[in-house]
Amino acid sequence: MKLAVVTYGTEGDTRPLAALGRALMDAGHQVHLLADASTLHSAAALGIPASPLSGDIRAALAPGEALSNAVSRHGGFQNTSRALAAIANTNTPAWMREVADASEGCDALIVSGLAAFVGLSVAEYRGIPAIGTGLIPITPTADFASPFLPPDKVPRWLNRSSHRLVNGLLWQAFRKTTNTARADVCGLPPRKRVWTEHPMIYGVSPSLLPRPDDWPANAFVCGQWSSAPAAWTPPPALEDFLAAGEPPIYVGFGSMAGFDRARLADALITAIAGRRALFYPGWSGIDAASLPENFFVLGETPHHWLFPRTSTVIHHGGSGTTHSAARAGIPSVVVPFAGDQPFWAERLRQAGVAGEPVTGRRLQASVLAQGIAFAQRPEVLDRARQLGGRMALEDGLGNAVRAFEQLVDAVRRGSADKKRGYGKYRNPFLQQWWASRESNTAPTDYESAALTRHELEARERP
Repeated sequence: MKLAVVTYGTEGDTRPLAALGRALMDAGHQVHLLADASTLHSAAALGIPASPLSGDIRAALAPGEALSNAVSRHGGFQNTSRALAAIANTNTPAWMREVADASEGCDALIVSGLAAFVGLSVAEYRGIPAIGTGLIPITPTADFASPFLPPDKVPRWLNRSSHRLVNGLLWQAFRKTTNTARADVCGLPPRKRVWTEHPMIYGVSPSLLPRPDDWPANAFVCGQWSSAPAAWTPPPALEDFLAAGEPPIYVGFGSMAGFDRARLADALITAIAGRRALFYPGWSGIDAASLPENFFVLGETPHHWLFPRTSTVIHHGGSGTTHSAARAGIPSVVVPFAGDQPFWAERLRQAGVAGEPVTGRRLQASVLAQGIAFAQRPEVLDRARQLGGRMALEDGLGNAVRAFEQLVDAVRRGSADKKRGYGKYRNPFLQQWWASRESNTAPTDYESAALTRHELEARERP
């Protein structure tokens, strides 16, 4: 099959999609990836054809810009969603044109991240299946609240409604610009409701997040999506550092920026207290030259190679880093800043491989030191090894490829059945898909508008 993979976000959004693209190519499919230009190096390293989408996500994380300000202003859902909507709404018309051009002749679209609504629209325009993908579980469930809300603030009986509320609010922020681009670029009618019926394939470990029993049949939990270039070899200086002493503490916050760099660096230096440490600057802007000699400064290094050689992983709680640390069998100290990061911090805490999360915006050395001490307890190390052993048995990419092929085959057979007059509900995967294709205004089980507390209570009451 000829496929276009469309995403927009930071490196943590693009890298897993590049791994999925490589796995699909290895399975015999033709893949073209579209993402932010600054995140495409992983695609190039894996030999995946790719094109940049308009925009500059790294600039949006620079001090004083949209996402940077969201991090510095507590990183809550409202601040973060407004910043993400501003980025998407600025670029949606260009994305719609770019994805429409790149998808010509494709058999299906794989969509994710901030460009998901664009990808779903273009799939409708092309008349081909759209398969949603992601590392954040947004399919409504009663098992846990929306990952974009504080884990300890939503009563369990409101869990399902919290997903509907958040998904609906995000659509409201994107809807006007998306509908304008749908009309101008694709000649499509406006949508009133957020998409809810398309399949979702998650690059999430069932060992960290068991698949909820109340999810629809077309939502899959596959396992982590990670792939390293075959030609990568560690720099000699890194090998020498690792061989020179006990396993070091890893410190890295991925694409996070917007925090008080000097305060964070001072807290790290004090909490690590002279122990051997690896520091990955990422997009943080922290001046690595200011770190003492016990810190080794890293460049891009595959987590699957590095983390098993460390003692503790201090990170921001992004889904990818969370999974890599857990799969390596190494405890974490999580310093969440925004978005879904508190959700993954809580998953690690529940698994017993991390202590209480350390607030990134007001980082205190004493609290960080407590987190390191917790991570190095013998019982925590043992739980981490056991969790890593379970995750090592998961075939995340293989499961994702099989799920994708199963879903696309189901849609194709369903389309053929309908043409032959067999009806549109012969295949269980298609019941929701046909409803979405034929009417985007039909009532569904999902709310897409903001619900008042009274409405939430009424809907959840038995």
